[in-house]
Amino acid sequence: MNGALGHTDPRLRWQLWIVAFGFFMQTLDTTIVNTALPSMAASLGESPLRMHGVIVAYVLTVAVTLPVSGWLADRFGGRNVFLAAIVLFSFGSLCCACAGSLQQLEAARVVQGIGGAMMVPVGRLTVLKLVPRDQYLAAMAFVTLPGQIGPLLGPALGGVLVQYASWHWIFLINLPVGVVGAVATWRWLPNLTLPPKRFDFVGYALLGVAMAALTLALEGHHTPVALLALLAAGLATALLYLAHARGNAHALFSLKLFDSRVFSMGLLGGFYGRIGSAMLPFLVPMYLQLGLGFAPAHAGLMMVPLVLGNMGVKRLVVRVVNRFGYRCVLVGATLALAALVLLLPLAARLAMPWAIPAVLLVIGMVNGVRFSTMNNLTLKELPDELASSGNSLMSMTQQLTMSIGVTVAGLLLAAAAAGSGLQGGFAMVWLGVAIITALPALVFWQVPDASPAAR
Repeated sequence: MNGALGHTDPRLRWQLWIVAFGFFMQTLDTTIVNTALPSMAASLGESPLRMHGVIVAYVLTVAVTLPVSGWLADRFGGRNVFLAAIVLFSFGSLCCACAGSLQQLEAARVVQGIGGAMMVPVGRLTVLKLVPRDQYLAAMAFVTLPGQIGPLLGPALGGVLVQYASWHWIFLINLPVGVVGAVATWRWLPNLTLPPKRFDFVGYALLGVAMAALTLALEGHHTPVALLALLAAGLATALLYLAHARGNAHALFSLKLFDSRVFSMGLLGGFYGRIGSAMLPFLVPMYLQLGLGFAPAHAGLMMVPLVLGNMGVKRLVVRVVNRFGYRCVLVGATLALAALVLLLPLAARLAMPWAIPAVLLVIGMVNGVRFSTMNNLTLKELPDELASSGNSLMSMTQQLTMSIGVTVAGLLLAAAAAGSGLQGGFAMVWLGVAIITALPALVFWQVPDASPAAR
């Protein structure tokens, strides 16, 4: 550790390493599965078109569990909850490796998702309690760095394990790491508690049911009665939450957040904007393996430029926004991303596979600019008393849109396969992704043109 943490005592260093390890486990598992989906489908006797549920089960569980994690840490202590998160995550990994059917694998991913959802927010709260406030930013920079390496390593590692061992190993490698992490957590992490704030369990239950029901309604494998039941349950619980939160000072997410037009537009635009982006980590490995015939390890390595591009532009975002303004950056980046998506099948059609990593690198860069700009826009005008709640709502929405994006991608794949076969239908899939990606530009066009990020 450098900077403000350079002279930190050894015990605190170990505690921060434990939190960093949790960040790495969670982010690695979010991406390591994508490259393995075709192999999983073959092993389980399933169509690759149905495998999106493996990702949706995990991400949706994370979205539903996130809001309660901070309350649990305050109530039962950071060490206890972080330890429980590691144990659940490791147990879920073992269940995934032992799964003999798609349904068993999806159930195991739910268990994994509960553990994964608690690792990052509880780890962040633990750092806040462990270090002095003047060292907090330096400490967070340290513990989140492994979390940035996870998405970079995940697709490539997943591809290598699938090709040279079996898909089961993408889960089994979590077990020894989990044992070491659990022992280290129990030994070195203090069980810091705070008087728990009042938690809105009614609102939490209503929102959780709404998110789960509406996402599952998109799955596409329901009878008409089941589909109507899911839609009715989702809409009814969403409306009940609005009635519950109106005028409720203890609501899970205050409706006062939406008094800010900028927050509302940022959240809405980010919701739609991330659906198209969330399709890419799922669709690109599928396309490379099922559409172009790449080996799993090759497909995983091809995903590395996508992550590198995203990571490489973070420091440029403020300069770009200050120069061009939120509206121009978001509209321009959204339309550019839609155009870049169409270059992927074009490069393959022109027999230029060497161009695909270059296209993915630029897609990652544009996505990085969009994500950071959307986040800054959404939170920039919130008053201090609403900033934490707004950030939590945005984080939950991001996880929800990841699950929706993967679900919609699965529907596009199924529709294309039904029309002209999976291999020939990928062109229509990418056209659909480009259209969905471009549509949020209509929302971003309404963003106020008072632009500088420094304001």
